[in-house]
Amino acid sequence: MDGPPVDDLCSVCHGRFKVPCQANCSHWFCGDCIMLVWHHGSAIQPCKCPLCRRQITLLVPGEAAQRERHNPDVAEILQKIQTYNRLFGGRSNSLIQRMQDLPFLLRRLLRELTDPQRSLPLVIRARIYIATILSGIYILSPVDIIPEGILGIVGLLDDFLIGLICFLHVAAIYRSVLHFRHGGS
Repeated sequence: MDGPPVDDLCSVCHGRFKVPCQANCSHWFCGDCIMLVWHHGSAIQPCKCPLCRRQITLLVPGEAAQRERHNPDVAEILQKIQTYNRLFGGRSNSLIQRMQDLPFLLRRLLRELTDPQRSLPLVIRARIYIATILSGIYILSPVDIIPEGILGIVGLLDDFLIGLICFLHVAAIYRSVLHFRHGGS
């Protein structure tokens, strides 16, 4: 989704979205509204999502906001979001936070990889493809650290862990791309 659902409203102001932004928890807010939530709390730590209470460590402006960047009001809000992302977007998160962000980042990445209008840098695409291919080869190969033939279902644990590590690595790469795009550093 490049923007919030058509019939949805901002959960902070309960109005139509103005400069819509998607948080790493996948919820959408008006850019100005989520900045008010942040300023209302502690300015030295990321705010929590008003809906699910997860820490918001990355805000991604919607396509509509990006197209209106020449409007001074929109530019000011995008600048605030960029500052927020610069402060909290590159933060080292706990494993639980990274696992919670995984669906959001992988959905956005898949959309970006399949959309011919968007382009990731070749180096990033290569790293993603190499990590995915190597993980797939390991998972499909008969050579395992923990063999399934001897330990049965427990033997699938190493395959699961390799897949999880691959997904976390790919998500971290893409998160750094989003942070660079929308955080400016």
